[in-house]
Amino acid sequence: MARQADQNGGAATLEEPGDDFYRPPGGESGARRAARELRAEEADEAGEPFLRTRRRVPIRRGVLPAWARTRWGRPAFAGCVVAILGLAIGAAWQTDNFLHHDNRFTISSASAIQIVGNSDLTRADLLSVFGSDIGRNIFYVPLERRRLKLEQIPWVKQATVMRILPNQIRVAVAERTPIAFAEVDGHIELVDSAGVLLQMPPQEMEAKHYSFPVVTGVRPGDTAAARAARMQLYQSFLRDLNAGGQNVSQQFSEIDLSDPNDLKATVAANGTGVLLYFGHEDFLARWQNYQAHIAQWRAQYPNLASVDLRYSDEVVLKMAAPAAPPAAKSAPAKPAARKQKAKKTRRPMHSRARRRTR
Repeated sequence: MARQADQNGGAATLEEPGDDFYRPPGGESGARRAARELRAEEADEAGEPFLRTRRRVPIRRGVLPAWARTRWGRPAFAGCVVAILGLAIGAAWQTDNFLHHDNRFTISSASAIQIVGNSDLTRADLLSVFGSDIGRNIFYVPLERRRLKLEQIPWVKQATVMRILPNQIRVAVAERTPIAFAEVDGHIELVDSAGVLLQMPPQEMEAKHYSFPVVTGVRPGDTAAARAARMQLYQSFLRDLNAGGQNVSQQFSEIDLSDPNDLKATVAANGTGVLLYFGHEDFLARWQNYQAHIAQWRAQYPNLASVDLRYSDEVVLKMAAPAAPPAAKSAPAKPAARKQKAKKTRRPMHSRARRRTR
């Protein structure tokens, strides 16, 4: 309270303090204290002076303990750090020396190399990659290089090589699966879905009872992408023709993949082979078209050699050249005649077949 003297009678009067006078918070209720703090914040925003209690701000201390920040504690702490690092480096060196030079980690013989997953490849075929590792410490075997070398073997699709302590190597391989015979330079090999050519002795092929069509046009000199594209066309052809579950593909003796836009297949008919041109799509519809008309075409053209099925409303029939009669023994020798070209006939489809092929 403030005291003020009255001018008239000299008496003193008491005045209540204004709102700007700070009152200590002791004895206040929670609601009054909250209201007072709210008024104080509004006053601060309005630029009016107001006295408030200050909060203590904690001071962040360093990560070092208190003794390490003293005059003698700093060099002592540095010495402890150096000693710990030295012990760690020494322990690592001792461990490395033990692992790389102890005889217990040496691959003693080929029996220490485990091989799983091989069926067409022999154990000897795969062990040839690890010939230089016999007698070597297991930690000095370059696993990644051995894996890459294994996958260079045509029959190996994927390989995994790992260490098994203390002194063994485990090799797991996934082999390629052949899906066709391939004629390469006059001999037969196997080929998988990626166009990788796989060699196998004929006796072993016969023992495994493989039954595939023979494909041509997959050559070793082609790029891997080109061979893979041709084999994708081959698989699409078989998938379409065998969709009905009749295994139609078994009727084809040879499939020519040399042109990726025109698959050609040879089918047996009346003891002879007829070459069919399928293009690169609609294989099943074109095969059904051939099946519906082959009897009629055979009756009209006994020397039928090929049928081009790539057109929507017609087919192209090609006749084989008639065989020349054998010359008489007494006849004088004549110069060889030029080979007669095969006759081609464009045969329109009748109305019913045209509707089916469109």
